[in-house]
Parts: sequence; C-alpha cells; structure tokens
Amino acid sequence: MKKLLFTGVGLLIAVFTFAQQRDPKAKALLDQVSAKFKSYKTVSAGFAYEIRNAAGKVLSTKKGTVQMKGDRYAINIGSNKIMSDGTTTWNYDPAAKEVTVNSVSASESTITPQKLFTDFYNKDFMYAMEKDDKVGGRDVSKIVLQPIDKSKPLARVYLAIDKATKNIISTTVVEKSGNRYVYNISNFKTNTAMADADFTFDQSKYPGVEVVDLR
Repeated sequence: MKKLLFTGVGLLIAVFTFAQQRDPKAKALLDQVSAKFKSYKTVSAGFAYEIRNAAGKVLSTKKGTVQMKGDRYAINIGSNKIMSDGTTTWNYDPAAKEVTVNSVSASESTITPQKLFTDFYNKDFMYAMEKDDKVGGRDVSKIVLQPIDKSKPLARVYLAIDKATKNIISTTVVEKSGNRYVYNISNFKTNTAMADADFTFDQSKYPGVEVVDLR
C-alpha cells in the first residue's frame, strides 16, 4: 500500500513538473523548425495517416498528399480534396457528389497544414525534449508537447524532427482515451512551381456536383 502511495505521488510530481515546463532547448528547436518552414516559397509532401486504439490496434490507414504556397493549401486523401486559396475553403466529397464552401476563419484556433509545421505550439502547449531516436532510418530529435488547457481531448503530441533537415517528419497525437493518430511525412519537396489555380475548386471540372455554400 505504501509503495503504491509513493508511486502515485511520484507520478503526480512528474505530471505537475511537466505542466509547468517550457524547455528552452525544445523551444529553440521548434523555433528553428518554424523559421525554416516559413522560408520556403512552396512545399509539397506525401503523408500516411494511421489511427490506433488504446490497445495499439490499427483501426484505419490512409495516404494522401499536401501542397502549400503561402497561406494556400491543397490536400488530397484518396479521391477527397480540401483546397483553400487563403480566403475560401472547398471540401469536395466525390462519394456524396458535393462540395462544401466556407470562408477561412481568422481565428488563431483554426488549424491549417501550415500551422502544423510552424508555431502552433507558442500559446497552447508546454513542451520538453525527449530522447533522440530513429524514424525510417533517419536520426531524429523528439519533442513531447502537452496542452495547457486540460479540458482538451489531447493528452500529448509527439514530434519527430529530422536532425539533418530540421523538418518535422512524424507527428503522433495521443488522446486522453488512449487513441493515437500517427502522421508520417514523405517526399518532402520545397520551392517547386505551383499555380494559384491549384488551390481553388473549379466547378466546371466536376459536372453534376452540388455546391453547399456556407459563407
């Protein structure tokens, strides 16, 4: 009983200590990653997306691509497409033969692909370095982040940062339920030519699609 009590106290101290922590070394690395990403004119990448339950069982896997140019982005997951020109967002679902149109929110809480590679951590998270590791044969620095707002469903976010390129190559989001969402980045390319038209939905190319305009 006494051993369990001391173990419980130790865990509480560890959680309390982490909750107050913004590790300067982790902050310096995150700032370096963010600054480098912002220096790119365009970025394209492939990604694999995996959902696992608390027991580690894989529930779903998907693959896709993302293109980014300034505040514009285009995401392809299978035949589904999400596009934004920085002002308007189109979410195309071919199974429903429907595209939903929304205005881009100026809220800081709005998540875009660009934010996931830059300074999303500044206001909402505590962070600390973890032990170096390897991902896909590459040496990586690892950082663990914890949301400041305890009402959030997130428990932890783990980032793997390629030591050579200073790019994020893997992100794992862990919910309080134990579910894990794993994103692995591949084919990361920068400063390739991209037309602005790549980030808008051209209805003429999708005859018969219903437009649901929520602006």
